[in-house]
Amino acid sequence: MKQRAVVICPGRGTYNSTELGYLARHHSARAGMVQAFDTYRLSAKQEPVSALDGAARFSPATHTRGDNASPLIYACAYLDYLALDPEKIDVVAVTGNSMGWYIALACAGALEALDGLEVVNTMGTLMHEHLIGGQLVYPFTDENWQPIPGMRAAIEAKMAGIAARPGHVLALSIDLGGMLVLAGNEAGLSAFEAEMPKVDGRFPMRLRNHSAFHTALQAPVAAAGRARLRPEMFVQPKAPLIDGRGAIWWPHASDLAALYGYTLGAQVTEPYDLARAITVAAREFMPDLFIIAGPGTTLGGSVAQSLIRANWRGWDSKEALRQGTPRIINMGDARQRGLVATA
Repeated sequence: MKQRAVVICPGRGTYNSTELGYLARHHSARAGMVQAFDTYRLSAKQEPVSALDGAARFSPATHTRGDNASPLIYACAYLDYLALDPEKIDVVAVTGNSMGWYIALACAGALEALDGLEVVNTMGTLMHEHLIGGQLVYPFTDENWQPIPGMRAAIEAKMAGIAARPGHVLALSIDLGGMLVLAGNEAGLSAFEAEMPKVDGRFPMRLRNHSAFHTALQAPVAAAGRARLRPEMFVQPKAPLIDGRGAIWWPHASDLAALYGYTLGAQVTEPYDLARAITVAAREFMPDLFIIAGPGTTLGGSVAQSLIRANWRGWDSKEALRQGTPRIINMGDARQRGLVATA
């Protein structure tokens, strides 16, 4: 019997040293598609995704750059979507985290495969060329993924206080379920790092080679994206899409001009609410599974934390997830991948 699944596409930061060789390991049977992606990259005078994936060693300076990381993650995630076993899985909706929205558009059929790569590659390259501001992450849940009383309010109050200072920019970028991603300029980020308590020796944690995604600072990038990318690339999705506000774009009924406008407008310059998207997916589509496309497995915690906040299936803590049938499948985990993929 098929299982109903919501597929979640990953964003930046998911291809790291342990993912090196991901395309070669999992998608040798789809060499034709990888070659098509490589041809596009070569036409843009950029390193092919297969060469990045096949490098002798992982280089943060190379592999985490927006112009390289974005198409590499796109190739891995899109081909993972194609690898889902149709005999086992019935995809009822698709969503994504941040850059994963672009990948979700391709997976759901609102962009053809190469058009999806063009969108991802263009926006990733523009982000790298402009490199406006940065991002950091800070948690508001405890080790059992339960909210720490008053912590989120304290983060938001500190953020607002810093943003009110002359020369300081700091704003919410992404709600990850149990953590907030904040974005801003160097003055704003540095003030937050200096004034908030350290957590687990890691947080506040800067994200390498990340810009101030999903804030007004990215308005020039959004404008440049609209100048380079054609509205005609967007077509009616074949599966429901859930965006970073929790809005649903339905097959055969989506306003394509609005979809284009959101993707290269508000999606770039306004906060991305992954927790809301996951909540809508859980409540509107009642899936059996949430499948997270690779590469990597880092998004699993955020999805779980979002579902705990939504009290999906009565989940109220990390411990609750360990009981019963697994409901979150990471395709980046070789053991879990076999549960849903053909190869």
